[in-house]
Amino acid sequence: MELLSQLAVGLALAGLIALVAYRRGSLSRSGALGAVLIGATIFGLGGWAWGTLLVVFFVSSSFLSHYKEQRKAALAEKFSKGSRRDLAQTLANGGAGALIVIAHALWPSPLWWAAFVGAIASVNADTWATELGVLNRARPRLITTLREAEAGTSGAVSAAGTLAALGGAALIGLTAAGFDLAAGGAPARALALAGAGALAGLAGSLIDSWLGATVQAIYLCEACGKETERHPFHLCGAPTRPRRGWRWLDNDWVNFVSSVAGALLAAFLMGFA
Repeated sequence: MELLSQLAVGLALAGLIALVAYRRGSLSRSGALGAVLIGATIFGLGGWAWGTLLVVFFVSSSFLSHYKEQRKAALAEKFSKGSRRDLAQTLANGGAGALIVIAHALWPSPLWWAAFVGAIASVNADTWATELGVLNRARPRLITTLREAEAGTSGAVSAAGTLAALGGAALIGLTAAGFDLAAGGAPARALALAGAGALAGLAGSLIDSWLGATVQAIYLCEACGKETERHPFHLCGAPTRPRRGWRWLDNDWVNFVSSVAGALLAAFLMGFA
């Protein structure tokens, strides 16, 4: 009964947050459904600590998605989707975390908590890097060749974006450490968790960029000749054709894979703490 009650509370909280986000334009209808599924699972099985990390990610990333939105509008053609997250995006960002909390419920271990911190830190870092990095007036460079690229290009990084990624990851790590301390955990281990979350989140964000520069599906608009993640049509209405990468590996899969990488790294680091 206690588990059912916790799941019911998680469902109610997730539903409320999804409704507010939908009305504010941060989620589409399918995105709201995804947020409810992910949120109810994490809140219901993990409790307040796990659920709060998800909320910190969602609130901070949603705020940054709308920050200076008009300046970012010119780059919308580069990205596969807009600022309203849909079902695939919510599952890509929160799916690894939901699987981790399910695994923790079935086979309890403190390393699952570390893995969860790494997964959420990775998606938060990537979102912060994207939303703040594209506002940098200096041209970014491809992570593979260090050649200059247009803002918004998949796989392009900048000093500003990297610092933003570190800040987003550190926020998740510090929040998790705060919960550990509040629960009576050792300060040294809490500090290690904060560091592991920051490092794993930053690494996950860089892995995301590397995948974007190498194997993510990128298309070319046949009318304006610009690279884009959009398929089968560009924002201008013209069809797009494959330019490089694996056609099945879109940005949503890249986000999911990078969050799994962040989870594995954080768990590995905390295994030595």
